[in-house]
Amino acid sequence: VQLQASGGGLVQAGGSLRLSCAASGRTSSRYGMGWFRQPPGKDREFVAAIGWSGSTFYADSVKGRFTISRGNAKNTVYLQMNSLKPDDTAVYYCAADPRGVSKSPEYDYWGRGTLVTVSS
Repeated sequence: VQLQASGGGLVQAGGSLRLSCAASGRTSSRYGMGWFRQPPGKDREFVAAIGWSGSTFYADSVKGRFTISRGNAKNTVYLQMNSLKPDDTAVYYCAADPRGVSKSPEYDYWGRGTLVTVSS
């Protein structure tokens, strides 16, 4: 499975961005998918995840501001990010795993990151 993340960029605080993650390859299996981020100089951290059935999970720091969803074909996942803060600045990674979702970075497949920069 190959994952391609896109949609990062530079935005002012309070603005919005929408990240996309498209899966290709062996996508006939059911995958849990997640978003993680790695701020400058810090460890990778959980942001949000969505199970095959549509159940969603969020880090406390993004609840109420970020929304994870799947496309109709279910091999694309989106992360709508609203009310962005400078602390949201990070490289964002999408991940997939046939075992389901986890808040730990224990996913089998990872995409290349996309940089999100929030200016104050």
